[in-house]
Amino acid sequence: MMNEFQTSLLLIGIVVVVGVFAYNKWQERRATRAADDLFRSDHPDALIGEAQLDVPQPTEAGDESVLDPAVSPRPLIGADRMGTERAGPELPDARVDYIVELVSEHPVTGTKALEHWASMDRRFSRRATLNGWIDGEWRPLSQGSTCNKLRAILQLVDRRGVLGESELIEFRSDIETLASKLGVTALSPEMRQSLEAARVLDAVCAEADIQIAFHVMASHGGTFAGTKLRAAAEASGFALDGAGHFTLRDERGRELFSLRDRSGAVFAAASMKDAAPPALTLSMDVPRAPDPQRTFESMVRFGRHLASLLGGELVDDNNQPLEDRSVAAIGAQLTLVHSTLGAQGIVPGSPLALRLFS
Repeated sequence: MMNEFQTSLLLIGIVVVVGVFAYNKWQERRATRAADDLFRSDHPDALIGEAQLDVPQPTEAGDESVLDPAVSPRPLIGADRMGTERAGPELPDARVDYIVELVSEHPVTGTKALEHWASMDRRFSRRATLNGWIDGEWRPLSQGSTCNKLRAILQLVDRRGVLGESELIEFRSDIETLASKLGVTALSPEMRQSLEAARVLDAVCAEADIQIAFHVMASHGGTFAGTKLRAAAEASGFALDGAGHFTLRDERGRELFSLRDRSGAVFAAASMKDAAPPALTLSMDVPRAPDPQRTFESMVRFGRHLASLLGGELVDDNNQPLEDRSVAAIGAQLTLVHSTLGAQGIVPGSPLALRLFS
């Protein structure tokens, strides 16, 4: 039989276990509600505006796009996990960012904070931001702003992978130095847990980080006239970007897909009349494209139209004609990618997706 002391230990153990279970369930519900609030959107995504050529337009939200059975794109290829474009500001996410709260009993001027932040901004310019709680919302600091709360944010994961532990240690140390100079209190999360959450998310993103691409090749070893190519692209809503590609964007400025010289040569407005590419490539960055399935269908139909207009043929990387069964295979993979990202609360083409896949 148990004595009084053993009985007490057993009761204490039961209370502790129940308490831990209840706390974990509370944390789970709290995280779920936060994710729902963060990723909920009441606005449908517009894919493509009016086009003068016969490029298919998206249906209204909730309608299903129907694929032409004659369309035949190519299989998926892996995307380069490096990028240069940086997404605009939005609320940070604890899975993606290391967030340090800086709290002061007295107002801190943006001028003073930015003066001390300048060196950190140079070291972590691709990943770090400093915001202030101004007029009831988080905003980037400006010289004339004043606030009692600051938030230093370091993005832990993007297409380059997860930030190194040494870099995170350096960031936290620098933030603590910054806090000391400003006379504020720094509240930092536990680093190991933050890095582990980032690694888990990075593994998910690596599986979904893919591109779709297929080619339009001139018939009989010929070439495409640059002036005709440009007219066809611009009539369909494409614009020549700084990288020398024709890019189609939605009304919110998000890239849908691009058209480029397959050889890698860049297009320039001043020399399009002299351009004569033998083959073109249409490509789509899946996790960065809004509504990937419909965007993909639009890209395929445009590719077929362009091939017909320019007198070319749709082919794969091996220069073989594309077949209808490839469409179904890609559709299945797009469904899988959408499901994989959706399980993490990541919507393709959303601000969070643009940050992760940049």
